[in-house]
Amino acid sequence: MNGGHDLVIAGGGPAGLATALHAVRAGLDTVIAEPRQAPVDKACGEGLMPGAVRALAALGLDVPGHPITGIRYVQGPRQVQAAFRHGPGLGARRTALHSALHQAVLDAGVPVLPLRVEEVRLDTTGVTVPGAGLRARWLVAADGLHSPVRRSLGLEVKARGQARYGLRRHYAVPPWSPYVEVHWGEHAEAYVTPLGPALVGVALLTTRRAPFAVQLAGFPELADRLPPEAAVTAVRGAGPLRQRVRTRTHGRVLLVGDAAGYIDALTGEGISLALSGAEALVTNLSRGTWTRYETDWSRVTRRHRLLTDLLVRARQRPALAPHIMPTAARLPRLFTAAVNALA
Repeated sequence: MNGGHDLVIAGGGPAGLATALHAVRAGLDTVIAEPRQAPVDKACGEGLMPGAVRALAALGLDVPGHPITGIRYVQGPRQVQAAFRHGPGLGARRTALHSALHQAVLDAGVPVLPLRVEEVRLDTTGVTVPGAGLRARWLVAADGLHSPVRRSLGLEVKARGQARYGLRRHYAVPPWSPYVEVHWGEHAEAYVTPLGPALVGVALLTTRRAPFAVQLAGFPELADRLPPEAAVTAVRGAGPLRQRVRTRTHGRVLLVGDAAGYIDALTGEGISLALSGAEALVTNLSRGTWTRYETDWSRVTRRHRLLTDLLVRARQRPALAPHIMPTAARLPRLFTAAVNALA
């Protein structure tokens, strides 16, 4: 076993890679354990909100993609849209985002070891990864929605309500809007994100366990724009989406990104939350106040958690779900304020 690091990060997705970049800037000796080859793809809406774009720029990253100017809700003939007030968002392939972060980590001299962390041993001075020869003062669990580290520590809480799942596919068609369009259906939402001059991504969020084509058929106007022969990637899936977590800190283990708990992808804030969580985590480590990370995580995610939880609860109640889109259309100023509160 080596002499030990300041920080071992379990997981080399966006949350783990961003944590590593902040850690290097803070002077922390850091190593990442990630068994998958980069770039790693994932079922993801691929729309970066303006806050995520600003956070990536602050890390010195330039991610290729297509500008996004706002959010548009669509339900049949009814539409309501809100432009971003604080700069554009970005439609970016998940692989492009991961490649940019991964290369920045390598350029910063952070080792990325082909290891999977499934359990850890804690003591009063640090954390050991059994069988891997790794020891550090802290370990960050950035190992995703179904975090093995979180599960091994018994930090999961049974989620309530209907399980929701995500499906994603790409189509070689020109974007017809500079907005991310959210199409509301009876059982699902369809997110259309412009990703390039001749590429859009379509993500479906749903409670139904059915193939992508069956789900897309529930949005006939959208399906007409997306002929099957225009599909250029296979369908990827993820879920159940909601993951409840007892705490973000457990001894010298800290959770970030999806591993820290997840409500839903409905507001498209996953990457923004991962980036802000990574910064808050490292700020507390560098100050020696890591036990305050839970409080800071709650603060930086509060608006997102409240709005997302409210929308998902309304979505799953038959008496309320049909009124979400009409209410947004009747109250465009409120809709604009809600969009920009998270942007």
